[in-house]
Amino acid sequence: MSADTAAPLLKTPLHALHVEFGAKMVPFGGYDMPVQYATGILAEHRHVRTAAGLFDVSHMGQVTLAGAEADVALETLVPVDIVGLAPFKQRYALFTNDQGGILDDLMVTRRENDLFLVVNAACKAQDIAHLQARIGQRCTVTPLPDQALLALQGPQAATALARLNPAVQQLVFMTGAHVVLDGIDCFATRSGYTGEDGFEISVPADKAEQLARALLAQPEVKPIGLGARDTLRLEAGLCLYGHDIDTTTTPVEASLTWAIQKVRRAGGDRAGGYPGAAVIDTHFAQGTQRKRVGLISTERMPVREGARVVTEDGTDIGVVTSGSIGPTVNQPVALAYLATPHAAVGTAVYAVVRDKRVAMTVSPLPFAPHRYHRG
Repeated sequence: MSADTAAPLLKTPLHALHVEFGAKMVPFGGYDMPVQYATGILAEHRHVRTAAGLFDVSHMGQVTLAGAEADVALETLVPVDIVGLAPFKQRYALFTNDQGGILDDLMVTRRENDLFLVVNAACKAQDIAHLQARIGQRCTVTPLPDQALLALQGPQAATALARLNPAVQQLVFMTGAHVVLDGIDCFATRSGYTGEDGFEISVPADKAEQLARALLAQPEVKPIGLGARDTLRLEAGLCLYGHDIDTTTTPVEASLTWAIQKVRRAGGDRAGGYPGAAVIDTHFAQGTQRKRVGLISTERMPVREGARVVTEDGTDIGVVTSGSIGPTVNQPVALAYLATPHAAVGTAVYAVVRDKRVAMTVSPLPFAPHRYHRG
């Protein structure tokens, strides 16, 4: 959680609600955000894995792209199949730079008249500027600062949300729909960042508190802070922008090749044409010198971001980019970039924590199984 101290902190439409519920507030992405509530991160994490948690993700950026060429235009900025995205389907995407590095990761949903994008809080100003500068002549780029965003996550999320509108049960993972919730016109996708089933709900900012209270009135739902959001996404093996992916990492190094459909790869019908395509195609063809992997330990000492990773003889082979005790797996887990010869599942390595070595093993991802509702 990086502190932003330069500018005065922004507040989401749910700020007063967080304070009312006893949240500990911290700076995050330029906003004053709840890191945890009274029960603490561990209890919140377990509640999301067993019931349903409500997250305020209104700090994130929401943008629409409209016009006949919007999908073709967006493909000039991302290595992802947007043209082939069916109506009301959602896809994970990446903005890349000319070196193949990742400017941000985002979600794209095709709606009836536009593409609906959700981008990261710390990147949203530059992402919107990037879209307007690069493709603003080919489609209409419209930021949506008057929309809040709520995430309802966990195995009982659908049960709770269906009380407000049973139609949400018809959605499957990575699809979206316009839905009325507690009398409010919203746009919901069945997706999220925890590895659990759940929904992300775009709601008018002036109605966000009303919807949040309606959801928190459901017996399954508790408010959850950014601390548990971080441990949940780490167990799910999901990247956090600015930590596990950034402008110095390519999608191939980051083990995100699944996000680049064959149609956009070398030899595909719409290969290339986006920033850094030559670098990324070369990485596909020839491999990379380092790779993002999961690490797990049987020891109790948590391994944090920035810890060096070494071999038994002390040779530096990489660095940890995210790490904590995984509450569900009850072991220290981490994401790290390792030199490719040491990146195979089962390889024994050591993380250096305060001059002590913590024995770790390269592990398959995710650490905790995904439980998305695929229908």
